[in-house]
Amino acid sequence: MKSIQNSLILSIILVNLSFGQEKATGPVIQEFGAVYSVENPDFEVDLTQDFKAVFDVGASPKEHSKINPYLETGARFFNMHAQAGVPEKQLKAALVIHGSATKDILTDIAYEERYGTKNPNLALINALLAADVQLILCGQSANSRKIKETEMINGVQLSLSAMTALVLLQNEDYRLIKF
Repeated sequence: MKSIQNSLILSIILVNLSFGQEKATGPVIQEFGAVYSVENPDFEVDLTQDFKAVFDVGASPKEHSKINPYLETGARFFNMHAQAGVPEKQLKAALVIHGSATKDILTDIAYEERYGTKNPNLALINALLAADVQLILCGQSANSRKIKETEMINGVQLSLSAMTALVLLQNEDYRLIKF
C-alpha cells in the first residue's frame, strides 16, 4: 500500500513538473520572446527548411507604457525555432506595422512628446533589428498619424503601405502570420 501511495505521489509531481515548466528566452534574442520547450512533438520541426515569416502587426495596447505583444511575436518566432534546433541562418522574419501599432516605432523623444512616457518598445525593436528582422512601417498609417521619418526608430523601413509590403514579402515566399 505504501509503494502505491509513493508511486501516485511521484506521478502527480512529475505531471505537475511537465506542465509547470518555465519559459526561456534566447538563443537569438536574449531579453525578449520567451517560449516553452516542447519535447517530442508529434508534428516535428523540419530542420532542413527555411522559415520565412511576415507578421501583420496592426494593433497595440491602449496603455502607452506597455510593450506591444504582437511585436514580441517576432522574437518568439526566432527563439522558439532556434531552441528547437533550426539554424539561425534559416530564420527570416519581417514585421509589417500599421494601424494603432504605428506609434510603437517612434523614438523615445517623439513618443514622450506624444504620450508623456518613453517608448516601452524601443529595446524590443532594437533587439529585433539586431537579429536582422525587417520592421516595415506602413506609409499610409504614418501619414495619417503625422509621423515623420525623423521620428522613427533608426532601422525601421518605410513602405508605400502595409498592403504593399505584405504582398511583396509574400511574393518572396514569406508566410503571413496574423497574430
